[in-house]
Amino acid sequence: MNELNLNWGLIGPLLALQVVLAIIGLISLSKTEQVRGPKWMWVLFLIFGNLLGSVAYFTLGRKEF
Repeated sequence: MNELNLNWGLIGPLLALQVVLAIIGLISLSKTEQVRGPKWMWVLFLIFGNLLGSVAYFTLGRKEF
């Protein structure tokens, strides 16, 4: 049986960053009035888009900063 050798010292902080950005993005999305595109699309980006979905929301999705 193959053991999965992952470098958790590298992957762990990236996963934590992804979860934190997704939560902050979802909170921001719930409080904002207007975004570029429908809100449901940004929810899907934030939940399923991994780290890039969160970055896309913060750079492209928000109309106001």
